[in-house]
Amino acid sequence: MKTLVIVGFLVLILYNLGAGLYYMMVDKGTTNRTVNALTRRIGLSVVLILLVILGMATGIIEPHGLRP
Repeated sequence: MKTLVIVGFLVLILYNLGAGLYYMMVDKGTTNRTVNALTRRIGLSVVLILLVILGMATGIIEPHGLRP
């Protein structure tokens, strides 16, 4: 379940990144759709990072180190 949530967030982040690129090409700076899409992308990225940190703090996500 946790992997599905993380992958879902990554898909939404990539969608908003693509939407920002599309709006930038189509609108030519006449609307705020590019800014809104990129703002949503940043917000989703921050939420994802916070969820991963929270998951590690509560033990839901167990980090593994690189062992030499």
